[in-house]
Amino acid sequence: MDSELAEVRALEAEIAALRPACEDPPAPGGDAASVQKSFPEIYQTDSEGWESSKDLRSNLGHLESELLFLSTLTGISIRNYSKKTDNLTSPEMVEKNIKKVLQRHRLSGTCHMISFQLEFQILEVQNKENSSSVITDLNIIMEPITTCSELSEFVSRAEERRDLFMFFRSLHTFVEWCEYRKRTFKHFKEKYPEAVHLPEGASASYMRVQSTSQPGFELMIIWRIQTDEEGKVLPKLDLLTKVPHQALQLDKKGVVETAAVGFRALLSVLGIEAALEGLLSMFCMEHGSQSPQ
Repeated sequence: MDSELAEVRALEAEIAALRPACEDPPAPGGDAASVQKSFPEIYQTDSEGWESSKDLRSNLGHLESELLFLSTLTGISIRNYSKKTDNLTSPEMVEKNIKKVLQRHRLSGTCHMISFQLEFQILEVQNKENSSSVITDLNIIMEPITTCSELSEFVSRAEERRDLFMFFRSLHTFVEWCEYRKRTFKHFKEKYPEAVHLPEGASASYMRVQSTSQPGFELMIIWRIQTDEEGKVLPKLDLLTKVPHQALQLDKKGVVETAAVGFRALLSVLGIEAALEGLLSMFCMEHGSQSPQ
């Protein structure tokens, strides 16, 4: 029964880690404290209600079903989990009815093709009137980091803020945007192989488009994936132009100067893929590049 109880505890921890990915992000500074308490609270489940091994197995089956549902919904699967608790209560604290506990958590899992390992500490202090808990340390390792160029920035931000729940809430959407950008860049590279160039590969945040008939004419599409203060993941696309000086002098209507503004307007109307298709097909046609394949 002890082994089954340990498995129940581990499943409860995995579920607590996945739940934030399904929830709306809390208002900044609003419910952060109550959210952070959810990890310590999962270990306060009343095990006295499990009077028999049958009750424990029933609860175990329920937790496994809930974990499978959350993994399917979020795309995150937790493979391993362990916890170590250190009692930091001093004799002076005991006299004042204060309890201080440091919990060290370690877990690993996957999100799509990305593997992650987390190590974090939760300091919990209890007295007669109330209790508080805070994440005091958070370390994240993601592999392979080259799958998405902004992944290291995303991880660093979560570590700096020690925001474990923003990490889980945003990870699935972040990785999905990275995969979508990679597929889109590959698609246009295959469709316009002579004009489209990916100097750092399809996982990078930019794509170059060069004229095959008129050297010096070039477009650069920059596609960043950003996370705001609330953990919302948003794409940001910009267009840069490179045109010979002589051609700029002939551009009396300022087409080159307003290209970036026009591109953003095109994005808002057509969406990312259709806007890129329209831009590339027009550029390749005007500059004598190859026909779409």
